[in-house]
Amino acid sequence: MGGGPEFAVADGKGMIYNNIEDKNEVVAIDSSTLTIKSRWPVEPAGQPTALAMDREHRRLFAAGRNPQKLVILDADSGKVIQSFPISAGADANVYEAETGLIFVATREGMVHIFHEDTPDKV
Repeated sequence: MGGGPEFAVADGKGMIYNNIEDKNEVVAIDSSTLTIKSRWPVEPAGQPTALAMDREHRRLFAAGRNPQKLVILDADSGKVIQSFPISAGADANVYEAETGLIFVATREGMVHIFHEDTPDKV
């Protein structure tokens, strides 16, 4: 993959997505051929460390450290849909399908909570 992979999520349909922290990107990997299909920048975030996925709506939630942002990407095109500021030191995030909530934990001891109203609006 090159660079420093951080966190991976699988879509349950053969694709794996991984943050590459030092390259400021998410890579899409075909798990059956073990080849990289796409590389997508996570701007306006940087140094993505945490990654979660809404599998039903094909949305990736990448949390970055520099600048500190949560970025929502389309898992098929890599298009950035929205971004939101978060506190320093993003370390982990989780998407809860039952409630539509996205939790982002940071090293500052903060947990940011977002709600996915629709696949295109958080």
